[in-house]
Amino acid sequence: MRTLAIGDIHGNSVALDALMHVVQPTAADLLVFLGDYVDRGPDSKGVLDRLISWKQHLQMICLRGNHELMMCRARLDRDDRMNWMHVGGTETVASYASGGRAALDSIPEEHWKFLDNDLYDFLETDTHIFAHANLEPDTPLEEQPELYLFWEFLAEPVKHDSGKTLVCGHTRQLSGVPKAWPTTVCIDTAIYKENGWLTALHVETGSYWQANANGEVRCGELVFEEPE
Repeated sequence: MRTLAIGDIHGNSVALDALMHVVQPTAADLLVFLGDYVDRGPDSKGVLDRLISWKQHLQMICLRGNHELMMCRARLDRDDRMNWMHVGGTETVASYASGGRAALDSIPEEHWKFLDNDLYDFLETDTHIFAHANLEPDTPLEEQPELYLFWEFLAEPVKHDSGKTLVCGHTRQLSGVPKAWPTTVCIDTAIYKENGWLTALHVETGSYWQANANGEVRCGELVFEEPE
């Protein structure tokens, strides 16, 4: 069994399709999606359609990102809706347009159910912790504040009290390659930026595959840096 972590997708279904084609996941693999499926890119609807469909036949854990938090809160509060529109919500709503102007009401209930009920705040295994953004080092997982799990950018490696390695997204690696320290790996490789990539990491080996918005693919190996 492989554990495959997939970084922030941000509405890029072309890159996601190309990545899944090269990775070729099977029912024996565990796929951990690190959140931020929506916003900024052109096809948030398509990304959610795929995730919901794949969950029927693949082992998948889908984490919640800050953009999913914003999208769900936008449904309930006008001020939250305005804020969301300025950080990618406009593109997300537009992806639901079908021959006319789209609105929040255009988003099917199946998608809201997925966002509200099927996402996890984190995943812990025997060796790793998967979270969207970050961890407070000396706080148990069940007590992690929202600020760290979904919003806090990664400025330095995390040494969590559990001794486990953190795998996260959220902090854009504009170099296009994952950032790796012995205790922390960030695989948000900025797919929605020019020259950005979407990354899938084979957690056990450190190998990774990447796809861009044109559907081009490449692969690599994590290069670990020692903390300063």
